[in-house]
Amino acid sequence: MVCYLVLTHFKKTAEFVTDDIEDATVNKIALWLCTFTLSVAVCAVLLLPISILSNEVLLTFPHSYYMQWLNGSLIHGLWNLVFLFSNLSLVFLMPFAYFFTESEGFAGSRKGVMARVYEAVVLLILLALLVLGIVWVASALLHDNIARKSLYDLWEYYLPYLYSGISLFGVLLLLLCTPFGLSRMFSVTGSLLVKPRLLEDVEDTLSCTVFEEDSLYRKLHCGSPSCWVTLNMEAMRKEYQAVQSRRVALEMRRKASPWQRNLGYPLAMLMLLALTVMCVLMVCFNVLELLLDETAMPRGMEDPHLGRASFSMFGSLGAAVQVILILYLMLSSLVGFYSSPLFCGLLPRVKDTNLTQIIANCVSLLILSSALPVFSRTLGITRFDLLGDFGRYNWLGNFYIVFLYNMLFAGLTSASLTKTVTWAVRRELIRAFGLDRLPLTVSRSTVPVKLLLASGLSKIQ
Repeated sequence: MVCYLVLTHFKKTAEFVTDDIEDATVNKIALWLCTFTLSVAVCAVLLLPISILSNEVLLTFPHSYYMQWLNGSLIHGLWNLVFLFSNLSLVFLMPFAYFFTESEGFAGSRKGVMARVYEAVVLLILLALLVLGIVWVASALLHDNIARKSLYDLWEYYLPYLYSGISLFGVLLLLLCTPFGLSRMFSVTGSLLVKPRLLEDVEDTLSCTVFEEDSLYRKLHCGSPSCWVTLNMEAMRKEYQAVQSRRVALEMRRKASPWQRNLGYPLAMLMLLALTVMCVLMVCFNVLELLLDETAMPRGMEDPHLGRASFSMFGSLGAAVQVILILYLMLSSLVGFYSSPLFCGLLPRVKDTNLTQIIANCVSLLILSSALPVFSRTLGITRFDLLGDFGRYNWLGNFYIVFLYNMLFAGLTSASLTKTVTWAVRRELIRAFGLDRLPLTVSRSTVPVKLLLASGLSKIQ
């Protein structure tokens, strides 16, 4: 129900309120399939945290009658169901939803919803055969035995092998998006909170912004605009919206209480910094364990052994920190995914997202979320091993891949944080000393030190 409400919040209303009943029916069916896929993605995100918390609950109440339903069989079944529905959504439901919305029925057939269903099913079968051939050739080049078996037992070998490749793609995507998202979290959080006033006169800046907004407003609503204004009307309108947004932000900063301004922002930044540093330290510790201990390698297990021992050396507190870090990494990966130049076009807009974009977003979220358990276990964020078919990936047993993955994550995250903190400090110093209001012809890099000191002294005075 929550996923359906989220999708209806972003979907374009014109696609579902139309005179063509057939198109409206097709769009509604596709929206239901997207709702199911998004629900599976949410389950995949919560899968590992729920498993860790279930183990801690059984350790805290080992003989409780009311906790008899919580056992290893239930958790193992949840992992298998999430794996099954992830396969079903990625391989069948989402391709069918896309073909269903784009199809019009075969030439010469009667128009209707069933004609679209037939065409979508035929296209889906052709796509499945194409992907089957590609995966069979790839498996034949790598493992001839698996290639022969995959033809005889499609469900047992082909789909897990295919999903192993999809999961590897998701883990690589997380490797690229998460370090970038960890660095972007600071700027995103800073835009949502009120910043403290450091050597800055908010009233003066707000007055200048209000005058600039009034000037642009008069130019836009002038009765007889000049030729130059007419040609640059669109650029001026965008500039007016940017100035208006800046004025609203400055008014919020002026109205904010001292506690909110001077305590909320630093605490939020310190919390983000602590979580990020903790992630990097845990990955570095996992690298050392990979070199010294073979049990640090991610592997699959059949029995989760719930209620026997904590999966963290710090007990329940460490398990709670692991859950927070896993959710924080997922949120950072989403921020990095939608902030990257390749995928920023997929960012949904309220009441203005077409159905094709919704399908693409659901597929992307499912790939990222289903790779999250493998991602967290590979980096050593948790010691809870993979259950069911999640632990059957061939590349998980390769030491060089796992070791290189950890090193790349630690290096990329450290480099992104260093660059972000350096640029943030430079930007705040430029803004605090008033150098952002210099003319464009003056280069900030060539401003003498005496001018900078004089500007700072005048601000302080």
